[in-house]
Amino acid sequence: MTANLDVLTTAAKDWHEVADGFDELETHYRTRVEGVANDGVWLGLSAEAAAVRFATTLKEFKAGQTQARAFASILLDAYGQFGVLVKNVRDLTVDAKKKGFTIDAEGRAHYDFDKLAPYRNDPDYDKAVQDAHKAEEDWTRSIKRGVKAVDDADQGVKLALHDAAGIKSFFEDFFDRAFGGGEGFNENAVGDIELVEAREAKKYANLVMAGKNLTKEDLAEWQRLMRDNAGDKQFSQTLLNSLGPEGMLKLSNKINDLAYFDDVQEKRSYLNINAGISNSLATATRVPEFKDDQGRPLRYGTDAYQKAFNNWKHTPDSDFYLKWRQDLRELGDDTYDLKVAGEKFAVGKGAGQDIRGYQSLATLMQQGHGEGYSAQFIADITDDMIAMEKNDPDMWDLRGSFSGKDDGWFANDPVDGALSVLSRDPDGATGYLDPASAQGKERLHYLLSDGGRDWDVVDNYDYRKVEVSAPDSEDTDNRNGLARAIEAATTGHAPLREGEPGGAPGPHTPAQARVMQETINVLDMGTDKENPKAHGENVPDNLRKGLGRSLADYVEDTHHILAERGPKYGSPSGMDVIWAEGDDAGITVGKDSLMRVMRGVSADDQSYSLLYDSHRHYAMQELAEAPKTSGEGHESWKNPASDAGAVLGAMNSIGADVIYDERDGKIGEINDTARYAYHVAGAPVTAIPLVGDSAQRMIDAATYEWSKDVTSAAEAKSKEQNTDNYTSGVNGTYAIIDQWAESRRVDIRDDENRSGDPNWDAWQAMRREAKQSYTSSRSDAAAYLDWD
Repeated sequence: MTANLDVLTTAAKDWHEVADGFDELETHYRTRVEGVANDGVWLGLSAEAAAVRFATTLKEFKAGQTQARAFASILLDAYGQFGVLVKNVRDLTVDAKKKGFTIDAEGRAHYDFDKLAPYRNDPDYDKAVQDAHKAEEDWTRSIKRGVKAVDDADQGVKLALHDAAGIKSFFEDFFDRAFGGGEGFNENAVGDIELVEAREAKKYANLVMAGKNLTKEDLAEWQRLMRDNAGDKQFSQTLLNSLGPEGMLKLSNKINDLAYFDDVQEKRSYLNINAGISNSLATATRVPEFKDDQGRPLRYGTDAYQKAFNNWKHTPDSDFYLKWRQDLRELGDDTYDLKVAGEKFAVGKGAGQDIRGYQSLATLMQQGHGEGYSAQFIADITDDMIAMEKNDPDMWDLRGSFSGKDDGWFANDPVDGALSVLSRDPDGATGYLDPASAQGKERLHYLLSDGGRDWDVVDNYDYRKVEVSAPDSEDTDNRNGLARAIEAATTGHAPLREGEPGGAPGPHTPAQARVMQETINVLDMGTDKENPKAHGENVPDNLRKGLGRSLADYVEDTHHILAERGPKYGSPSGMDVIWAEGDDAGITVGKDSLMRVMRGVSADDQSYSLLYDSHRHYAMQELAEAPKTSGEGHESWKNPASDAGAVLGAMNSIGADVIYDERDGKIGEINDTARYAYHVAGAPVTAIPLVGDSAQRMIDAATYEWSKDVTSAAEAKSKEQNTDNYTSGVNGTYAIIDQWAESRRVDIRDDENRSGDPNWDAWQAMRREAKQSYTSSRSDAAAYLDWD
């Protein structure tokens, strides 16, 4: 890390001079020596023998030039690589020191915990210490990763120099000498590090495909080659072209067999290699970033992007992309061996079953990481898969489930697998599903609607003396990829993992809002506007968590829709188009569709808890932002109170409906859910919207557990049918308003307002307004959720 890199350019210059020297010698030798044997004066056997020796010497002068220039090229390439990589490590250490960390000689970061000593009695002291320890680990990990990249590059330079020098193994050298070779300059020297490394990687691939066992050293070097060159286009295209599309699929399948069946002790190594192959495919097919006249990147899915992409397809730079897409399309329905499928069943139907090419490809794509695939490539591959399955909906069907920790890594549903990869690029997912384009709308409808895609990819059989076919079924991890793609497309961030904290909700672009709006409408009303279905309660199981997080991200919109507040939302009937104000946008779905889809999502307990707490927090935020005075008729305070009542009334009705429809009336289970989710100011479920300081203080003080309202509503549900009494469960709404009133110094224990506080009357008006809107919302829910 402290080496003077300038010596590399000096050495490269010296090697160029050596090459120039050999060039001069070649010229002199050809004119003054070789010419003597070929000028027709010297004749006979001696002249013939001399001509052979002179030609050999001349060839060495040429080879010397080739080898010397290869050395120079490699050293200059090394200078460029090391310059970037070393600077990265040095920048990391400088940044760490600016944050108060010291870096030792081994690259470990250390924090001076004495700086925290004065705060030892502070309630947040323990958390500050934990955060500092975590920061130490993060800095150390980043520096270690940077140093590893330098070492990887160093090993690549060493390999290229050895190759250019013609250094061979003992046996290779022995056979060369035995057949008269092995001496002299290397006429085949290559001055490109990546090209040499691609050939070396192909050598290991050949050994694996030939059934040879690789040593630990071989596996370590193969991993280094793939890791060091993951983002290099020349390496990636050279390696993949040497394999060919079918060779790549077969190699990937073989590596998975080794990882999961034949050599499991080296599983991590094999999976790292497959990840490297996947990363190389992503790099080799990467579409350049297109920009507009002002230098701003064009977003995939827009007309401007499509025009730029179409122009690029007519350039030589697109040759690899276009050829590989076409070749993979031709291989997509071909059959291949993969033990996870072929050995799923020892006998009977499914024994020895083959997989399809696209299943192998989707599995490989999922195993990659790093910068990732171009949205265009994933979109094209996914569209090709969909076109293929439309001709044969049973194309991907296999016997047995491929989900969970044992074999969920295999993408038996390649479309869902490709969508999962697409979710890593939120803007790409948005562009792919944006219903503003005919293609985006068709995709979203195909993937979401009842009459669209066949998700039953599991072949089933019954035993009736012999095995007979039974109806196909969905795999247990069906739609996981679609859920991730929708979450990314609607929120603009990568899908959250369970338990991962989310950020503040929104803002959303018009494209994101369009995907959200269309998703809700299709799930509830279907795709035939003339014959709407109103079945949003039937959200597929594996869409619930992702869609729940998306809905929580749109809490501002959904809150106002449920409260029927704001003309831009058009609630309760909704509007055909989203609202948009410049680059900011949101949804305008009908209140009935929204409530039914929220009900469908809420069949997942954690998602229901997330939605409930999101709206509860948002209600507190609205109250916290209310003016200091209540205004004429207390309207400025009554409005947020009314909104809170309407929204929590809807949420309580949804919870009650879940209990009776899916819990057989078991009240206790919602209490378990609430205990899991409820944590005063915490967010244990994920993505509960962030709120301001005033609202946060209210949340900290509001110890009321909302599950009490839900259970109260559920207990009253059977009694409420055919009646107008929908006040059960309103106490939680009162608790929020009361807590807010106390924050405004209203004495809520003064039943008669003996102090004459004008805000006391406003507080009472807020409670009355909230109760009225709560009751009205519960009545709406009864109609929307078909209670009558």
